[in-house]
Amino acid sequence: MNQQKIPATVITGFLGAGKTTMIRNLLTNAGGKKIALIINEFGDLGVDGDVLKGCGADNCTEDDIIELTNGCICCTVADDFIPTMTKLLEREQRPDHIVIETSGLALPQPLVAAFNWPDIRTQVTVDGVITVVDSAAVAAGRFADDHDAVDARRAEDESLDHESPIEELFEDQLTCADLIVLNKTDLIDAAGLIRVRDEVASRTVRKPVMIEARNGEVSAGILLGLGVGTEDDVANRKSHHELEHEDGAPHDHDEFDSFVVDLGAIADAAGFVEALKDIISAHDVLRLKGFVDVSGKPMRLQLQAVGSRIDHYFDRAWGSGEKRGTRLVVIGLHEMDQGAVRAAIEALA
Repeated sequence: MNQQKIPATVITGFLGAGKTTMIRNLLTNAGGKKIALIINEFGDLGVDGDVLKGCGADNCTEDDIIELTNGCICCTVADDFIPTMTKLLEREQRPDHIVIETSGLALPQPLVAAFNWPDIRTQVTVDGVITVVDSAAVAAGRFADDHDAVDARRAEDESLDHESPIEELFEDQLTCADLIVLNKTDLIDAAGLIRVRDEVASRTVRKPVMIEARNGEVSAGILLGLGVGTEDDVANRKSHHELEHEDGAPHDHDEFDSFVVDLGAIADAAGFVEALKDIISAHDVLRLKGFVDVSGKPMRLQLQAVGSRIDHYFDRAWGSGEKRGTRLVVIGLHEMDQGAVRAAIEALA
């Protein structure tokens, strides 16, 4: 790897795996390295960027955090990512390291391949791809079908191997990884962790190193400095889409929808959170995140939900000129009844 190139770390992982929390920990423990951060979110509400801008790390100021909310980064490489990287490299004070957080719905492969563009390749190299896994979700079988049934049907029809787009995304993100972080291990027991390791290992032919983490707490010394140069090996990490559509058919995310719900102040935050759990369960919402304006509270409540598990805490005070309000982005499969979900959430205000 050319040491004159700026190293870039791509952090991917399924919805709610804990990527943003891990990056926040990384920024506050980066040993003085000046880090530029590119964040891509699925949907119009840039929640993760707002969270990271408030972390107060001197080595990664608000000017160093760039948000791409025009769509999944794997679909907008030419329109968004390449111009963003070009502007970043034109800065007088260039970063020591670039960290890219992909959307939970992104295929990392097209992004890694983009580092082979002539203007990028000579100046930046992919230090490594890190895939974050929600161990508790995997232990609960969210990304696995009945193995015996699948194996039995594979012999009859290979097209039935990957019926679920969620399952394919999960495997594609693992396939591209140089390092897999099994996050949220504090939520499962030892036997559950063994099952998660076996499950993750079975999902990719490549066998990257796996490490365990709680609350996204991983040393910067582990995450940065892998020195892989992944862009040179992207041909060995093809996604399901690339393998099945090597004729150049465009990739899309028609399987998923997202929308934003705007509400006023919420009087009973605890009741609101409990009611959201019921809505998520009833409508099979994959991901829900955003901010809540709690009546009488000077601070903003941050809310992150994966399935029916909801994390929430007051992250910062509302600004003096900032318009208060509740904004939630909802992500689900295409067949999700948006109208019903929206109506149910709005009824809680």
